[in-house]
Amino acid sequence: MSATLRQYFDLTKPRVVALIVFTAIVGMFLAVPGLPPLRESVLGFIGIWLAASSAAAINQLLDSRIDAKMARTSWRPIVVGQITPAHALVFALVLAALSMTILVLWVNVLTALLTFASLIGYAVIYTVFLKRATPQNIVIGGIAGAAPPALGWAAITGTLDPHALLLVLIIFVWTPPHFWALAIFRREDYARAMVPMLPVTHGVQYTRWQILFYTVLLLVVTVLPWVTGMSGLFYLGGALVLGAVFLGYAWKLMDPPDELYAMKVFNYSIVYLMALFGFLLLDHWLLPFMQPAPGLELQPVA
Repeated sequence: MSATLRQYFDLTKPRVVALIVFTAIVGMFLAVPGLPPLRESVLGFIGIWLAASSAAAINQLLDSRIDAKMARTSWRPIVVGQITPAHALVFALVLAALSMTILVLWVNVLTALLTFASLIGYAVIYTVFLKRATPQNIVIGGIAGAAPPALGWAAITGTLDPHALLLVLIIFVWTPPHFWALAIFRREDYARAMVPMLPVTHGVQYTRWQILFYTVLLLVVTVLPWVTGMSGLFYLGGALVLGAVFLGYAWKLMDPPDELYAMKVFNYSIVYLMALFGFLLLDHWLLPFMQPAPGLELQPVA
């Protein structure tokens, strides 16, 4: 990959977008009993991926002054002058236009509208207003980042099913403990940039309690797919084990062994979400295909 392409690729926050798109793909597979239709799956994937990349680029453009003051983000392409703000804006708008064109013309209007609302929610409402206005920024703004499973579901069915909203709820509750763990470790950066993250405004210990509370709530919420009949015992077992480990991390964070422990919690939260949605996919789609077909069960020998 050339240096210029790499810089534009970095502008899209590829690791963050990969997690977003993964949850959208799982939403696609959960939307139907068997394989989702290929056309809607591929075009929905491309459209959602382009929109998420556009939102990430707009976020970097609008946050470039803040990013310059933070060690975690001081290397970003706009901050170091590799990409000009004007070029970043054009790039982001092109991605957004391509996304909406694909979703409207070849997927469905509902997916396009929901994806556009998610883009605006993250790139504008969260980045411009919430992030600078309240320490609850990540909670209120989290709904935009939690939307991808519903986008994937809508791409396949053209509807907004309650089960899709349940997937959104899981990511919505996951977001605060995920991000606040990072905010604890990077609290000096946020203080220097004058961003009112919870550890800066309310202190580290208060934030630890909030992480513990949300982790308990997350454990409860992740049981709901089984309670509602959306998933089976295989998923439930995986969710409980993953949640118990997350809860252990959150409990240990109350009196951590060192400063780096908050990053261990943050890193596990990413693994947790990927594994949780992996269990959802396995339970819903792969396991039924592994069951013997009706009439083919082994009969006892007389």
